[in-house]
Amino acid sequence: MDIRQLTPRYYVSPQIAPDDIPALKEAGITCILCNRPDEEVPPSHCAEAIRIAAEAAGMRFANQPLTHQTMVPPVIAKNRALGVESEDVVLAYCASGTRSTIAWALGQAGTLPVKDIVEAAAAGGYDLANIRHVLGAPFE
Repeated sequence: MDIRQLTPRYYVSPQIAPDDIPALKEAGITCILCNRPDEEVPPSHCAEAIRIAAEAAGMRFANQPLTHQTMVPPVIAKNRALGVESEDVVLAYCASGTRSTIAWALGQAGTLPVKDIVEAAAAGGYDLANIRHVLGAPFE
């Protein structure tokens, strides 16, 4: 597993597997947010398999599949509500963690200073310099 911290309560990662859930729970994660469409993964790693493992471990699970084409304001707002606005310690995952990081950043647009958003992403290993221009105002 490659878990990267963006904030004290929000983490991102590449694809996880059902057998990663115990270690995630032990690390303090309380909610798994799936941002990866099932069409991209084998059945063993589909959202339902992760959900079953997470709920069996007593963790919350939310499914919000994202593609670059579906990162529109209502979807970003829902993603923010499922993750950042919850009281949980959230791990959002996708193929590499990039989509989850971009969705988090767009959800922070107009809320946090652009510099803070870009620095948090960079600390997690994600370079968002190319979208800096859209992070200065709410993503509406």
